Parts: sequence; C-alpha cells; structure tokens
Amino acid sequence: MTAVTERRSEPHVAPDGPTPRGTALRSTERAKLTKVLRRGWDDARLGAAVAAVVVVAWAVAAGQWMPRGPLTTAQTLWSLGLSLVVGLAAGLAARRRIVILAAPMLFALVFELLRIDLTGPTVDRPQFSTYGILAVVVGRGFYALTSLVPLAWAAAVGAAVARRADPAPSRPRTRVRATLRGARVSVTALVGVALFALAIGVARPASTAAITGPDGEPLEGSVAELITVQLNGREQPLMIRGYDTDNPVLLFLAGGPGGSELGAMRRHLPGLEEHFTVVTWDQRGTGKAYPQLDPTDTITLDGYVDDTVAVTDYLRERFGTDQIFVAGQSWGSTLAVLAVQQAPDRYRALIGVGQMVSQLETDRIFYADTLRWARETGRTGLVDDLVAIGQPPYDRMLDYETALSHEHEVYPYDNSPNHEGEGGFSENFMVDEYSLVEQVHLLAGFMDTFAALYPQLQDIDFRRTATELPVPAFFVQGAHEADGRQQPFQQWYSTLRAPAKDVVYLDTSGHRPMFEQPDAFIAYLVDTVLPRTAS
Repeated sequence: MTAVTERRSEPHVAPDGPTPRGTALRSTERAKLTKVLRRGWDDARLGAAVAAVVVVAWAVAAGQWMPRGPLTTAQTLWSLGLSLVVGLAAGLAARRRIVILAAPMLFALVFELLRIDLTGPTVDRPQFSTYGILAVVVGRGFYALTSLVPLAWAAAVGAAVARRADPAPSRPRTRVRATLRGARVSVTALVGVALFALAIGVARPASTAAITGPDGEPLEGSVAELITVQLNGREQPLMIRGYDTDNPVLLFLAGGPGGSELGAMRRHLPGLEEHFTVVTWDQRGTGKAYPQLDPTDTITLDGYVDDTVAVTDYLRERFGTDQIFVAGQSWGSTLAVLAVQQAPDRYRALIGVGQMVSQLETDRIFYADTLRWARETGRTGLVDDLVAIGQPPYDRMLDYETALSHEHEVYPYDNSPNHEGEGGFSENFMVDEYSLVEQVHLLAGFMDTFAALYPQLQDIDFRRTATELPVPAFFVQGAHEADGRQQPFQQWYSTLRAPAKDVVYLDTSGHRPMFEQPDAFIAYLVDTVLPRTAS
C-alpha cells in the first residue's frame, strides 16, 4: 500500500510581520485587473477589439483637436503622453506583439480620414520632389514622431508586461531566441530614452534675452519680450526689442507668404535695436502663428492687410506715438504698400526691402529665364517639366517649386562676404526665440500659408495700382537682385510719386539685403531715412 503524505501550505508571513493593508489592497487590485485582462488574453478577438477601440478613440480625438498634428508645445506634450497611455492599454489588452505595428497603422488610417478636407502641402497627397518630401517630413513626419512612435513603443511595453503576467507555454530557450530578446529589450530601452529626451526638448520654452547695460542688468527704458496679443479675433505673436522705448517704432513684415524672421532679426540685426523699437510680427499661419492657419478658406489678402493695421494701432497705443515706420521684405514689402494705402495716417514712412511689384510678372520672368538656362545647360528633364506645367500662375504650390526654385543657379552671385548666405531664412531657425515645435513647423508654415495666400496675389501690380504713395518711401535693394524682381521694381520706381523717395543698392546682396549686409542697412536707416522723416 502506497503511503500518502499530506502537505499543508502555511500562510506566508513577511519577515517583518504581516503584509501592510495598502500592499494587500494593491495586490488585490492587480489581481482583479489581471483577471479582467485574462479574458482578453484567452479570447484573442476580444483583446484585439479592446485595443482597436482605445486606439480609434484616441485617433478620433486627435483628429478633431489637432488635425494638422500637434502645433504647439502643449499639444505636443499631450500627444506624447496620451499616445503612451493608449499604446500601453492596447498592448496590455492585445498581449500580442502584432499590436506594435497594428496600433500606429490604425491610428494613422483614422487620423488621415478625419482630416481629408484639410488643404496644404503638409496634408495633401505626398509628392516626390524636394518640397514634397520636406512637406511630408515636417507635416506627417512630426506627428508620426509625437504620436505613432510613442504609441508603438508603449504598445510594445504593454504587450511585454501582459506576456510576463500570463506567460504562454514556454518554448526551449536557444541562443538565437536569447539574442533576439536582448535586441528587443535594447531597442525598446533606446527608444524610451529618445522619447524622454524629445519630451524635454519640446518642453523648452521660447525666450528672448534682455537688453543689458555694462553691469549686465536690464537696461533702464529697454524692452525685450515675446508676447501674443488678441487682435481681429486672432492671436498675433510679436517680438518687441529696443534699447529705449522712446525711440521710433519700426514694424517689420516678413516675406513669403509664410516666412518667419524672428531668427534673422536676432542673428543679423541686433544693432537696429539701438535706434528703433523693433517689432517683428509672425503673420497668420507663419512661425508662432502657424496654429492660426485654419480654416484656410478664411485666409484673404484683405485679412492680412487688416491685421497689419490692427498690429500698427496696438503699437501706436502702447508706445504713445501717432505714427510708426513699416518695413517689409519681399512679400512683406507688398503687404507694407497695401497697409500704407489703406491707413496712411498711421505710418511715418515705408521701407521696402527686396521690393515686390508684381508677383505674376516676376514669376513669368523667372519661368522664361529658368527655361532658357535649362536648355542652355542641357537639363532636359527640367525643360520637359517646365514645358509640361506651362507659364505661371499655377493652382498647385509645388508647381512653383519647378519654376522658381533654381534662382541661385539661374542668377548666381558671390555671397561669401555677406552676413547671411545662400540658405536665406532657413539659416536662422536655431535661436532661443523659437521653441522646438516652432522650429519644426517653420517650413510647414511657409508651405501651407504660401499655398493658401499666394494665388490671391496674382492681380497685384503696383505699376498700375500704386503709382502714388501718400507717405515717404525708401527702398533697399540688392545689386544682385534677380531680374524677375529688379525689372518690375525699376519700372515702378521710375514713375512712382511720393512725398519723398529714395533707393539704395547694396553691393554684395541679392534678394535679402537687410540680412546679407545688415550694417549697411542700419546705416541707411539711421543716416538717410530718419533725417528725411524727422518732424
């Protein structure tokens, strides 16, 4: 007869005494959670359905809240955080590693469907060109980095935790399996560190340094601030800097449409702040104002002019002056002329830099010159592309890339002596005045705003519509400005009537002389513009 030995398990008692009540409760809660999750683990379809529901819910919320992806620091941090939570939940529910790919793919599908009505290069069907690839990188690439990557990473973590909590029948461990597992753990750890570093970078706020005296303390009477004011129902971001707020106020309008020049003003023109209170404004859809882009069907030329006048009135009231200077570069010079025409009593003088006169005429000259250059240099592919799209204007923003993006090759000049090089405004992204999210979106703002506004500029021709200006007009041109801009300007300037007018050509500059030769630009404003507009 076989003897049977009965063993009774004794309750486990921790060495230091009974298990604390809080720990027991937490253990009970974990047990309940594991019990609920195990229902999904035992039924693969149920687990997959739960994972799909949470991912779709997050995609719908994101599509309604931020259809162009995260556009602000707060949105980006929320996107990172919520994607981690949703990914973890999906991984725990599904338990299987396939969720690592399925979750971000499902999110992207739902998100893209929800924003199908948006317009602009960063949300349109991807195009295989330089601008098209950039549009994908700064548009879809950024939301992938801040939504899809954390979603996939957290799903991997959640699935791993679930598999440890309810392990499948063990398979023989081999060296290959051990190596693969180690690689997965290493990659997961590295991605986690990268996401943490990204969150720290995103959280860095934009700032502008104080203007200080010899003692290192802020100079009395100076101003140095980044602010946002509510005007015309929208947020209008301004950088205001000057050594003395009693100095004349100068409002600077950046080019584009869609350009932001906070970086260029800080890198190349800090000396201007000694003579003016310099206000650099990010227009709707650009730089810090990129979140103001939508709905794009409300973007109008008249709206930009009205915003310019509203910003002007804010500055007049704040600094207690009847009139301010307005300076515009490229597209900004067009906007400056239109603002002066609409509200001449607000402006002491107009300063046009790289002055635009007729966008359509400029584009047609560029097209003809580029086509001729392509034929002369044997670039048959470009010739075919130019012939296929025909002369401007175009309905698609990316057609302008074909016709206009060879400027430095068609109109070459030596810019090596200049403060700013051939890269133009893209050289000026890395300044403290932009947050990381704003730096990422500078090119997106340029492309999407250009696509929305530029078609409305085709009827502008100051040779017909601005033969006389009601305020003194001063122009700073580059001696190497492209023919497409220089020819219409010279035609207009020769017949323009104004209370005073003057033009200077800076000898080593092209289209951006205020940034290419900043010292000469400042000297012209101080030695010519201020004396000739003194009251």
